[in-house]
Amino acid sequence: MKGDRILGTLLFLLAVIYGWEAAHFPEPFGAAEAVGPETFPLLLSVLLGIGSLYLLIRPDPDAPWPGPAMLAELGFVLVVLALFALLLQPAGFVPATTLMVSMLCWRMGARPLASLGTGVGSAVAVFVLFNFGLELHLPAGILESDLWKP
Repeated sequence: MKGDRILGTLLFLLAVIYGWEAAHFPEPFGAAEAVGPETFPLLLSVLLGIGSLYLLIRPDPDAPWPGPAMLAELGFVLVVLALFALLLQPAGFVPATTLMVSMLCWRMGARPLASLGTGVGSAVAVFVLFNFGLELHLPAGILESDLWKP
């Protein structure tokens, strides 16, 4: 109970600050639009605020803290995510995401070859979706070529 209420309070404060900052984004060039750069962050802040209020109003009973093995697994996840952030620009989106997704799938119990397949498939699918479908450039890194540019 106490942990949920503390987390709910912190998340509510984050939602308010995030929403406040999003509401003060500069207007796009040309004039105000119905859907501008602040739309998605404002939506996220509202959803985060609703979720945090739920934690404050209806907290779950306190659960015991995880043991050292689970804390080591969580530490491993943090290391993998930090490695992903460090490799994203120099190595590129596809290799960094393949490594991250493969390692996390493997730690969640998948076989190594299946983990690698999931990593490669999801990295390539998201890269193609963002680069060609949404026309949002992701870092190509070692795969840099004019072929990948939208």
